[in-house]
Amino acid sequence: MKLNYKIVITGGSGRFGSILQKKYKSNKLYYPNKKQLNILSIKSTEKYLKKIRPKILIHLAGLSRPMKIHDSNISKSIDLNIIGTANIVKICSKLKIKLIYFSTNYVYPGTKGNYKENSSLLPINNYAWSKLGGEAAVHLYKNSLILRVCMTEWPFVHKEAFIDVKNNFIFHEEVAKILFKTLHCRGILNIGGKKQSIYSFAKKYNKKIIPISRKNNYFFKSFPDLSIDLEKMKRILN
Repeated sequence: MKLNYKIVITGGSGRFGSILQKKYKSNKLYYPNKKQLNILSIKSTEKYLKKIRPKILIHLAGLSRPMKIHDSNISKSIDLNIIGTANIVKICSKLKIKLIYFSTNYVYPGTKGNYKENSSLLPINNYAWSKLGGEAAVHLYKNSLILRVCMTEWPFVHKEAFIDVKNNFIFHEEVAKILFKTLHCRGILNIGGKKQSIYSFAKKYNKKIIPISRKNNYFFKSFPDLSIDLEKMKRILN
């Protein structure tokens, strides 16, 4: 991949960041570690970005799994997903660096599905609330893009999958292909794959996956349809 400008990617050692590092080789891509760029330190963040002077920063760093940690350790969730993101926004704004922020489709209510980018929001769990907290900061900076992504890693990590929960799962590798086609965009963009039950998605890659019902799950019981509208994504890719 040829780039005419520098891009800094935080969270490069994470699940998705690792995929990007393997897939895309370029001397214009920078993947700082925590010692080089600590999102909880304004000084550290500004020092590194002043040194590299990127045109774009893709913000992946944060806290995701296990999901229960956002309930048991809300301080860590707030620090990494809200305060850390706010720090990134401050410095990107100061240095006039475009910011691309990875959020989640879990910020939508999860009841009726087909959520558009301008649909009403009601995060389904603390993880999603923390990502929406990050979104709030990013929204203040107009030179930005929020990606509400529905992705999972290959291979599908669970032994069971819901037959009655719809979603738009797409593997990390596919999101990586899409990401660099959206660098010119601003605002909010949903990213995902075909709308289907989680079981239908998983069974394509694991014939032994066990079907289960959300009715027996305390969490997903109230969220039958997490699907998102992808028309805007399709227009951009075409």
